[in-house]
Amino acid sequence: MRRGARTAGVALLAAASAAVAALARSTDWLAAFGARASGERLERMRRSRQWSASEQRFANAMPTHTMLPGAAGRTLHLQLSGKETRYPERPIPVVARSRADFATAPASGLRITWIGHATALVEIDGARVLTDPVWSERVSPSSLVGPRRFFAPPIALAELPRIDAVVVSHDHYDHLDMETVVALARTGTRFAVPLGVGAHLQKWGIPASQIDEHDWNEPTEIAGITITPAAARHFSGRRLSDRDATLWCSWVLAGPRHRVFYSGDSGYFDGFREIGNAYGPFDVTLMSLGAYGPTWPLIHMTPEELVQAHRDLRGELLVPVHWATFNLAFHAWNEPALRMTAAARELGVRFAVPRPGESVEPANETESMEWWRE
Repeated sequence: MRRGARTAGVALLAAASAAVAALARSTDWLAAFGARASGERLERMRRSRQWSASEQRFANAMPTHTMLPGAAGRTLHLQLSGKETRYPERPIPVVARSRADFATAPASGLRITWIGHATALVEIDGARVLTDPVWSERVSPSSLVGPRRFFAPPIALAELPRIDAVVVSHDHYDHLDMETVVALARTGTRFAVPLGVGAHLQKWGIPASQIDEHDWNEPTEIAGITITPAAARHFSGRRLSDRDATLWCSWVLAGPRHRVFYSGDSGYFDGFREIGNAYGPFDVTLMSLGAYGPTWPLIHMTPEELVQAHRDLRGELLVPVHWATFNLAFHAWNEPALRMTAAARELGVRFAVPRPGESVEPANETESMEWWRE
């Protein structure tokens, strides 16, 4: 009896130890939270035109609420009572990729491969640029809780070809993933980030020599490509106490022959027209499509607004990202594509909606099969 009790006690202790270890592994939030800017970095941020001296944080040029005033109750109601099909009922079709698929440069000089959510591999005029890379299973500081992927990434991190630059639009968890960034940093790639985000990266051990940190409209050149952060209408923060402590942005990638725009997260605003006039036209616009909602209309675009933004930018081919990967809003998982394609056809906008892992070469792209309807 004593031996049985002792065995049960050992088993219970082992289970408890395993649970504690799992919890420790899953709560890297202490590191994942990143760091607040200080010293010269903070002084540079304060000199930005986007910095609000009165509020001591970054601010949008026009009044912008992350959620409409008084909408908290409605948001909770939508969360609990929505009948939308927020998760795919069948597996999403994924095109598996390996490094060999990228051994030959695109004949046209421009190719886009959607990895999932806001992550896309942009091959442009001999350079490879990765947007907002997220390979983790959850977009959260914890591996146990938080929105979980609908599908595994179509290519393993270790299988990626050489990446010349990573662009980060802002520091939300579904755009800035600590584990992915740290893994990519080991390859020597450079990170182009908006003001303040460099503090997170340095907290995670990434050398300052690999970080290019800039304000809107301050270009940098990497691998023969001019990479410029541009305006966006959004917000930032990785914890409750650091709202808007770092800047957010969109990105302009300009090579000798091609131009690509990546929106990051943004509500609709006149800035798209200004960016189009200053940097366009664009061969491709990579536009964040999903996660819109009626209670936060100023920080994410509806599909119809997104199509209009593409036109404002003077884009040629519209490729949506930031959808069909995580459940982040109160709409059906495939509603964004249904609405976007309808609006694009009505306005005569050329678009491609690749499957995860599928490559798009704008020079010879035809309209995508509508895999999201299945």
